[in-house]
Amino acid sequence: MRDVCETRGDDPVGRAVACIRERYGDPLSLTDIAESARLSRFHFARLFKDTTGITPGRFLAAVRLHQAKRLLLSSSLNVADIAASVGYSSLGSFTTSFTAGVGVSPGRFRRLSRTGGGPGAPGPALPAPGPPGPGLPGPWPGARGGSGAVAGTISLPDGHGNARVYVGAFPTPVVQHPAAAGIVVDVPSGRPSCYRLPDVPAGTWYVHAVAVADGVGPDPRARRTSLVGGHGAVAVGAGTVTSTAVRLRRDRPADPPVLLALPDLEPPRTPLAPAGCPASALPSVAATA
Repeated sequence: MRDVCETRGDDPVGRAVACIRERYGDPLSLTDIAESARLSRFHFARLFKDTTGITPGRFLAAVRLHQAKRLLLSSSLNVADIAASVGYSSLGSFTTSFTAGVGVSPGRFRRLSRTGGGPGAPGPALPAPGPPGPGLPGPWPGARGGSGAVAGTISLPDGHGNARVYVGAFPTPVVQHPAAAGIVVDVPSGRPSCYRLPDVPAGTWYVHAVAVADGVGPDPRARRTSLVGGHGAVAVGAGTVTSTAVRLRRDRPADPPVLLALPDLEPPRTPLAPAGCPASALPSVAATA
């Protein structure tokens, strides 16, 4: 390719993702990214969306905003310099895109991160499970045709301690503003826990979960891990409850970055009693595995 990316490996989507994550600050075109995958533009665009759930252009835009979030948290660069470093030529377009995807402006995101500050999940600290706290982006602006709920279990992979999990319903495969509904749930180590996501507008949604989990051993906080999980194409009917199990895992390079400004996901310090999901708490309608 034209010296845009030097990627290796047998997986064309993996090569393209590596190119995007390496060169997000450059003016990459679809042709550039397709050449990194060594495929025609048409074949590449279809394969990329089938694998990641979104187009290459949307993935690139998400990576740019995610990197901007990282710089707002970890650097003293001003917003204009951050915008330029992640590939935006206009501060206005960057601010508009950031606010639309994250749910708050770049300056507000930086201020919120200083009041809470979980790993990768800035926002006011939440001492107990519940809805997102004040100052964070709210749920879907309104629902017509009624609403239902999504409920089920959240399970952690082996080798993790207690976790705090944000679960939300979204219109796209990207965890971005606005969420149709969202809650925070504490999940104990070693056993699934119940969740119930209320007031989800009738329709089809992606259920996404983002978590921070303690490790195990004498100092569990020293080995914290970010986890993700979810389920796509979950149909919710008015006045019904849809059962959806959420299995958390480590994120993968081809996962679209998390954009939404989340509440602080500091795992609870006090060990939680093992909590299952009694049969009476599970919905008896429309189930998705």
